Amino acid sequence: MLSTCSLKKRLSLSLAILLAMSTVPAHGGRRAGGGLRNRDSEAKQQVQKFAPDLEELLALDDERPGRPPTAKTLAERRHEKLERGARLRVGGRLLPSPEVRAEENQSFIVQLNDTASGSAMNAKLAAFGGQVTRKMGGGLFTIEVPRTAIRQLAADGEIGYVSPDRPVAAAGHLESTTGASLVRNLVSGTTLNGANIGVAVIDSGMDQFHSLFKQPSGLTNLQVRQDFTGKNFFDDPYGHGTHVSSIIVGSPSLRSGNYTGIAPSARIISLGVLDDQGYGTASNVITAIDWCINNKSNFNIRILNLSLGTPAKDSYKNDPLCQAVRRAYNAGIVVVVAAGNNGKDSSGRKIYGGINSPGIEPSAITVGAANTYGTDARSDDVIASYSSRGPTRGYVTVNGQKKYDNLIKPDLVAPGNKIIAACSNGKTGGGNNIEINYPALKTGTASTAADQVMYQSGTSMATPVVSGAVALMLQANPNLTPSLVKAILMYTAQPLNGFNMFEQGAGELNVDGAVRTARLVKTTLPTTVGSALLTSSLPSQQSTIAGYTFRWGQGAITNWGFLYGSDLMKYWQSVYGSGVVLADATVVSGGSLVKVSGRTSSGVSLKSGAVSISGSGVVLADGVVMADGVMLSDGVMLADGVVMADGVMLADGVVLADGTTRADTSLRSSSNGVVTGDNTSGMTAP
Repeated sequence: MLSTCSLKKRLSLSLAILLAMSTVPAHGGRRAGGGLRNRDSEAKQQVQKFAPDLEELLALDDERPGRPPTAKTLAERRHEKLERGARLRVGGRLLPSPEVRAEENQSFIVQLNDTASGSAMNAKLAAFGGQVTRKMGGGLFTIEVPRTAIRQLAADGEIGYVSPDRPVAAAGHLESTTGASLVRNLVSGTTLNGANIGVAVIDSGMDQFHSLFKQPSGLTNLQVRQDFTGKNFFDDPYGHGTHVSSIIVGSPSLRSGNYTGIAPSARIISLGVLDDQGYGTASNVITAIDWCINNKSNFNIRILNLSLGTPAKDSYKNDPLCQAVRRAYNAGIVVVVAAGNNGKDSSGRKIYGGINSPGIEPSAITVGAANTYGTDARSDDVIASYSSRGPTRGYVTVNGQKKYDNLIKPDLVAPGNKIIAACSNGKTGGGNNIEINYPALKTGTASTAADQVMYQSGTSMATPVVSGAVALMLQANPNLTPSLVKAILMYTAQPLNGFNMFEQGAGELNVDGAVRTARLVKTTLPTTVGSALLTSSLPSQQSTIAGYTFRWGQGAITNWGFLYGSDLMKYWQSVYGSGVVLADATVVSGGSLVKVSGRTSSGVSLKSGAVSISGSGVVLADGVVMADGVMLSDGVMLADGVVMADGVMLADGVVLADGTTRADTSLRSSSNGVVTGDNTSGMTAP
């Protein structure tokens, strides 16, 4: 019999994964409310104060301290500056990039140490010609200051970490193929349609006059609107947020219900953070998230939909967007985030490690895109080629070495290729409307603008499918915690044959299984590990959708492995409580990934690493391990350009399909890169 060590070695060789082992001791997931405050003092002293992309930018400044002389006239230089400023400014702020002169005031996000008051921040910045532009939650400030002053400013003991104020931008038969239509009448006397559940869509706005937002009663799904772009948009000139919102709440009254959303009676809280070009800033998103936390009870905000993201550079422990997501999670809000569309390079080759921020955050439900080929049956479903794959590649630099998070993501996938949903008629500010740029995406025969629909593709479209499913779960059982919601979604998902966990997480969304399980959870949640969780027996752990029967995956991803077994749903686990995450259930100890004592009941099993599913009708535990969980936790570098078992390449430094690299600070629209989707059949417009 082979020893465990020999087996791992042979498996690694067979997969052709070259590991550059880090000498830094592994550390587990962040505790609730984590970030800089939860690292021990020694690590805090060793870790750099600058985000990796800021470090690269400062190094570039060092290489070119002066600009070469120019023969251009003063008028030409002024015109060039105006053009450059218009291109690089988002919401009135100049964002750090190689194109921005180091001596110009530009926007950064700073995190203060525990002892910092922030009271003297403006005075300190004034010495450099800078200022505080926004105070946010969690000890975060947005500041404007020249890049030349950043090192001197960071030397101040109050400053814990500095990140660029990164650009962000936006990353649709759904009832039938997800199983949502099967659960509408599951609760006696109630139609499960998301009624009264508030879903905050942080995006480009919403064209509230579209017919898909008019309920049969005549009321609109829009509950409240806020603009965080500074441009006072009252609709959706870009067109992304309208499409996303209608996937959640599309009315059954248009076109005989062909575009019915997953939760058609949910309430949309539309928070605009993307401008008419589809871009925004991280600080806008953080401010919108904090607004949701502060207004949660006013609008019953139970779900936050983020169909946007930015390339991950920071570890989730330092990333300001991730910290904001964790605050929302700790406040009891389920946060659903797009994985990103970095799944292939310009030659069509698979890329691993392209999960966007804040999808790298453990508390978020990170969603990849499935391609359903436009059929309701799930037997032909695959992972969309562009959907970002794990592991997460945010990192910290400790003693000069990169320590990667390497968390298993996404958490699950949902239909996201060639989804038909609302086409925005919002044109305030002119803008860069998707409909104008891609006229071929409009479909159907409607002549009235309020009835027009269009195709869009991307993980941005898959994310609201999951948000709608969560609305149904919370309507069926309002007392579910965010962690329990996430566990149920993963447990009941369908593992897709031929894809690994870095591509599909726990599998494809199964609304039927998720809602059937959620309604059985006790309304008064237990507090003791191992106590009965359900009011009756666990239902049959399979679902039949459009005539196709499949088994549930019966597992829940933690950090570098997954828990499995029916006891996950039968009994209370302490990681289902408030203020903890599923990743807190497992840790590396003595060179192995193990369960943390007291976090799970005795009958719950653990499998270390990510698995590949190589058969139909299997559960996650039947998968073949492709990357051992202990290796992942070591923060190893899966070497750039190294071919893995299925001929893929890794994302670090690799040029992506949209012509940018992961080092590019721009957050591309989830739709911009793959708006036309995989070149396969899709939903059919009647």
